[in-house]
Amino acid sequence: MPYVDRQNRICGFLDIEDVENSGKFLRRYFILDTQQGSLLWYMDNPQNLPVGAKHVGFLSLTYISKVSDATKQRPKAEYCFVINAGMRKYFLQANDQQDLVEWVNALNNATKITVPKSSDPVHSESQKLTSNGNKKQVPYKTEIIAGVAVVTQTQQVGEVGHSVAGEKLGLRKPPNHPPYLHTRAGQDQAVIKAGYCVKQGALMKNWKRRYFVLEQNSMSYFKSDLEKEPLRIILLKEVHKVQECKHSEIMMRDNLFEVVTTSRTFFVQADSPEEMHGWIKAISGAIVAQRGPGRSAASEHIVGGSCFYRQHTGSVIPWTASPAVSGHPERHGPARPGMGQRALHEPAAPAPSTRPPVIARDPPVQVTHESPWRRRSSMGMCDAPLPQLDLDNADLPVSEV
Repeated sequence: MPYVDRQNRICGFLDIEDVENSGKFLRRYFILDTQQGSLLWYMDNPQNLPVGAKHVGFLSLTYISKVSDATKQRPKAEYCFVINAGMRKYFLQANDQQDLVEWVNALNNATKITVPKSSDPVHSESQKLTSNGNKKQVPYKTEIIAGVAVVTQTQQVGEVGHSVAGEKLGLRKPPNHPPYLHTRAGQDQAVIKAGYCVKQGALMKNWKRRYFVLEQNSMSYFKSDLEKEPLRIILLKEVHKVQECKHSEIMMRDNLFEVVTTSRTFFVQADSPEEMHGWIKAISGAIVAQRGPGRSAASEHIVGGSCFYRQHTGSVIPWTASPAVSGHPERHGPARPGMGQRALHEPAAPAPSTRPPVIARDPPVQVTHESPWRRRSSMGMCDAPLPQLDLDNADLPVSEV
């Protein structure tokens, strides 16, 4: 059974699979140190080991994403649970069911990402200033980026002499206040939804709690709600789809949804199913609101273009009378028009009276309504009716066959 020692550490014996997928479990003495952020295991209780004996295994709590029961994954090992840390899974075996539950709860509580209260950072800073007196200190922040601790100075040396706590109090924002809203000049986007979620990292695949802000054209996430600059901005025009993650059981994460973009798929875990569906609905609605008018305008342009060509098809026809043709009432030259060309581009105007009549011996060519131009119109090339010809007109020019 795990117990708490004098240093407020959780200790106890467990069996660990030393080599992954070997099936061989070795008994070790585990120490969960939440202050140092580490899980250590020794060959035996360090009090029974020689002075200076080192641990045989070490695991940082920042790499642990989830601890869960693994009796179904390892049915032959009784009271087995698994620690998911980065790209490896550590399988451990407890003494009994109660021992398993207590270790799983203790590890999950130690690795749980919590947001500090708004008064904690200011209180710690004021305590530092009062304890150190007039001694000048350079404030810095420590970040773990891709598994490497990076220390960054947050202020210049010459600017630290006066009240740092007062400056932080002046910059303090109320809880649930969207970040950087008053620092961005000329802001024209309204915040649709904001809140904390847990996302998976790109390199180490570890899970970190971030503050997400959804706007009209983008979704950003910050390290906290007090940060001014986002860690990343995801443009909504690059988002292909937002949906509930189908591999949530494999990834052993509840309330998990994915944001699929051109370059990467973001896995985000909400605090509850209602929050997850709320984020999916909000992001999808923002995408529809952004892309909807563009798509409708494009469809109207396509439909309008097709109507444009269809309307002008009926007007631009070769046999429509035009001012250029009607401006020549007389015909010059003895040339005779061929069949199919007469009366299609010329108006049916009466010929001069000096023209000789058609000889009765030559049978006139029978003119029907089925001309090649008429057949082409039946295929949808034109919609205007053919001009009516007076077949009883004796002066109608015809060609001899």
